[in-house]
Amino acid sequence: MLVKFSKLLKASQNCNHFSKSLSWWSKVEMGPPDAILGITEAFKKDTHPQKINLGVGAYRDDNGKPYVLNSVIQAEEQIMNERMDKEYAAIHGIPQFCAKAIELALGDNSPIIKNGLNATVQSISGTGALRIGAVFLQKFFPGNKEVYVPDPTWGNHIPIFNHSGLPVKKYRYYDAKTVGFDFKGAMEDLSKIPEKSIVLLHACAHNPTGIDPKKEQWKELSDIIKKKNHFPFFDMAYQGFASGDVANDAFAVRHFLSEGHQIALAQSFAKNLGLYGERIGAFTIVSSSAEEAARVLSQIKILIRPMYSNPPIHGGRIVTKILSDPKLKSQWLLEVKGMADRIISVREKLKSQLAAEGSKKNWNHITDQIGMFCYTGLTPQQVERLTKEFNIYLTKDGRISMAGVTSKNYKKLAHAMHEVTK
Repeated sequence: MLVKFSKLLKASQNCNHFSKSLSWWSKVEMGPPDAILGITEAFKKDTHPQKINLGVGAYRDDNGKPYVLNSVIQAEEQIMNERMDKEYAAIHGIPQFCAKAIELALGDNSPIIKNGLNATVQSISGTGALRIGAVFLQKFFPGNKEVYVPDPTWGNHIPIFNHSGLPVKKYRYYDAKTVGFDFKGAMEDLSKIPEKSIVLLHACAHNPTGIDPKKEQWKELSDIIKKKNHFPFFDMAYQGFASGDVANDAFAVRHFLSEGHQIALAQSFAKNLGLYGERIGAFTIVSSSAEEAARVLSQIKILIRPMYSNPPIHGGRIVTKILSDPKLKSQWLLEVKGMADRIISVREKLKSQLAAEGSKKNWNHITDQIGMFCYTGLTPQQVERLTKEFNIYLTKDGRISMAGVTSKNYKKLAHAMHEVTK
């Protein structure tokens, strides 16, 4: 027994000696937890039977369950029956996917596509598309290498650009007084920032506010960006999912191109096809000629090669199959409209129920906003009360995922929101 204890003690001492002598990471600090994942973890630990999670950025059906589109299921069945190989994709991805992805964004008869002005690659969802774009701009953009993002913006935008070597600054976007778009502030800021700057724009369903410019405002934003010779970088993560109409949701992108802008475009198929875990997206640079687009594509591929070599194939095959098959595409368009309509309907229910609760506050912004998220205007203190007193989980800035609101829980949510705001 003593021999065993002696061996264990010696092993422990050796281990301690090893950890001290090779303590390469002793100065690495503990990083803060991810805000959204932290909410999910707290929600999971809560044992209340009527708890509500409004932090998750993924669609849920009216029972609060993950939703797999029937068009996706059928596409996967066809792919399996075709017994496709598992060879590597090209560096820029599946060619048919790239063609169908940009066609969805720009329209079937886009002159950009017809004239070969787009350099499009498959990416690892929208995040990967943004990262490819950031690295490309850091290396090749000839203007002011600062990115101006709306205030607020998706939490991952800033680290993506910073990690790529592009400093990030902000332009006004959200007006807390109206819980709406600060159009005047945005126009003023975009007119004053250095010429030839990179301007990030949310094509539709602005994350996190759900507040989009009106079409006339988009036109004026296009004018000022063109006048100041800025470079528009569109993030389009919700095409079809915002309004239920893929053309309507792509209005800003298509208008800017019709006005002669050359743009960068990040696309994601996580939300509109429910392909969250497949990590499927696309990145595009629009150039002035087919020859220029070919040169741009060659350089993007050089950047991708040491980054991840080539993208995964399954998600790309699903999207390609759906967008290439008229029957499947028609079915998908109905399904994505159904998802959008459910979000719109629970916005209306929540607003109406707040009035029924007796709230005297103006909640019009709930239905004025669009897409998955709603900026409620709740303060951090009110959010804390929602969690502690009503077992409702959301981010401290008052943003709620409307996908977490259902016909079964909207009354509880409205009651709680009224209680903490009256």
